Amino acid sequence: MRIRIVDAFTDRPFSGNPAGVVLLDSGGFPADAWLQQVAAEVNLPETAFAHPLPPGGDADWALRWFTPRTEVDMCGHATLATAHVLRTTGAATGPVRFTARCGVLTADGEGDGAITLDFPTSTLTPVATPPGLAAALGAEPVAVHDTSADLGDLLVELADEKTVRGLAPDLAALVAAPFSARGVIVTAAADDPDGAHQFASRCFFPALGIDEDPVTGSAHTALAPYWSARFGRDDLTGLQCGPRAGTVRTRLRGPRTLLTGRAVTVIDGDLHA
Repeated sequence: MRIRIVDAFTDRPFSGNPAGVVLLDSGGFPADAWLQQVAAEVNLPETAFAHPLPPGGDADWALRWFTPRTEVDMCGHATLATAHVLRTTGAATGPVRFTARCGVLTADGEGDGAITLDFPTSTLTPVATPPGLAAALGAEPVAVHDTSADLGDLLVELADEKTVRGLAPDLAALVAAPFSARGVIVTAAADDPDGAHQFASRCFFPALGIDEDPVTGSAHTALAPYWSARFGRDDLTGLQCGPRAGTVRTRLRGPRTLLTGRAVTVIDGDLHA
C-alpha cells in the first residue's frame, strides 16, 4: 500500500499544509483504530484515506480525514492533496466527487494546473467575545463569530494583518477553556487589499492535536463569506500567514464556496502495516 505526503495550497515543497494520502482498494475502509494509528504515525495535521466507489452513484470516492488524535468532519487541504494524488497518478481524470461526513465534495482541475474544491459555505453568527479569549490569544478581538456546527470554529477578527502575523497564543489556555468545538480562526484585512491577497488568517486547533494548522481550506468556507461581505466581492484571495504560509483563492457562490490552490507531492513511499 502506498502513502504520499503532499504539501497543499502551495506550489513548492516544504510550505503550505502537509497531508498524508492513502488510496485504498475498493473494499471499503479498514478499522477505525487502524486509520487512527496510521494518522498518529504520520503525525501531520491530517491524513486522508480514500477508496473508489461503484460507478453510477452520487460520488466516485469515499473520503475520510484523521488528525493525529481524532477524525474530523471537514478538511480542505487533505481533500486538495487527495485530488492531486488522483490526478498525478492517473487514478482519476476530470472532476472527482468525494462523499464525506460533510456531504458530497467536488474537486476539479483548472487550466493552469491548480485544483478547485467545491465545499459548503459555513454559517456565521455574531457572538460576544468569550471571557478569557483575548488573554488566551494575546490580542483584543475586533469581532467574534461562531461558525456553529458547520465547522465548530470561532472566527475572530483582529485589528490588522501585523497583529495576525505576530500572534503567539497561549495554547494551553485555548485547550483548558475551549472557546469552540474545534478551534479558533484569527483573521484581519490585508495591509494592502488591492495587492496579492485581501485578507490574512491563522488557525489554532490544539484540542485536536494541531497547535497551528498551516493552511486550512475548511476555514476559508467561513472566511470567504465574512470577507466577501466586507469587500463587496465574491472572488478573493486569502493568505494564511503562519510559518508555512500558503494562499487560497475563494469564490463565494451562495451556499457553496470554491477553494482553489495548488499542491506538490513531497514523499511517495510504501506503508508497511
